[in-house]
Amino acid sequence: MPSTRSFGWRQLLFPLVPAYRLAVALRNQRLERGWEPVQRLRWPVVSIGNLSTGGAGKTPLAIALAKALAKRGIQVDVLSRGYGRQSRLPARVRTDGTSEEFGDEPMLIALDADVPVYVASRRYQAGLLAEAGQAESGGPRVHLLDDGFQHRQLHRDIDILLLDSRDWSDSLLPAGNLREPLEAARRATVIAISADEPQLERELLRWRWKGPIWRIERSMEVPEVDGPAIAFCGIARPEQFFRGLEVAGMHIAERFVFPDHHRFSAANLKSLAEAGQKAGAVALVTTEKDRIRLQEIASALPDSLPLKTARLSTQICREEEAIDWLEARLRSTQ
Repeated sequence: MPSTRSFGWRQLLFPLVPAYRLAVALRNQRLERGWEPVQRLRWPVVSIGNLSTGGAGKTPLAIALAKALAKRGIQVDVLSRGYGRQSRLPARVRTDGTSEEFGDEPMLIALDADVPVYVASRRYQAGLLAEAGQAESGGPRVHLLDDGFQHRQLHRDIDILLLDSRDWSDSLLPAGNLREPLEAARRATVIAISADEPQLERELLRWRWKGPIWRIERSMEVPEVDGPAIAFCGIARPEQFFRGLEVAGMHIAERFVFPDHHRFSAANLKSLAEAGQKAGAVALVTTEKDRIRLQEIASALPDSLPLKTARLSTQICREEEAIDWLEARLRSTQ
């Protein structure tokens, strides 16, 4: 198996890794032996997930897959936990809602993919609400389960697992970022990797992975900024965001990192605006998810320092072939 790597001060937490590994193994054993119930929805479920904590590109892949299936005439919805939302009741996401009501990622999916999105702390309940709400509609129906690889209390027909080279050399929580050991990847039906990581595909083949490998291409649509900018974000892997801006030629005067899913305050924006004015910046730049969480408070920014958004998108390489395979696999499970 791949080796682990050091994470600075987190290497001090390596003595706790065996206890975490044992807890994960016991939970998986309960599920595999039927000691913990697994609930099943009426329509097939396609899960999109990963092994690490955040930042793998699950949401852009869910959007790309939802669009591809809808283009085929398949009625698709997305089931999400709605991380960070205030209510625990199942709900359908309204595109005029807020991240406090529905969570930032469900809002982003509903706005970008233009498909129904349902949220609940137990995604089985979100699925029941989806099936009740669309009971009269005809045609094939599919649930996409966002961030579902570890949510095994809900039966899924297909598991799409996102992997990258960092996962391959990472360690389990709390010393690293892996929520499960790499061996858990064998539960997947499909493994999706970045098209610019051919070495990872070679590692998977040496690991004797026999299932499909999807290659995905990620791109960032960077807004035009005529001068220096203040870049900020509250996402799991901020370095990817900043690197994308710099590759596109943006002059970043200063960068600010907030915790993942950070709920921005007026004080946060005031500090960013002051930093921008001090640095002579002409704009603030953030991600789509952060823009959703900013909501109306963004209107407090001065006209001289507009807020601009960089959009991350994912394209499945050889998409038609991948969706053909997915449709055939779904038919075989019915």
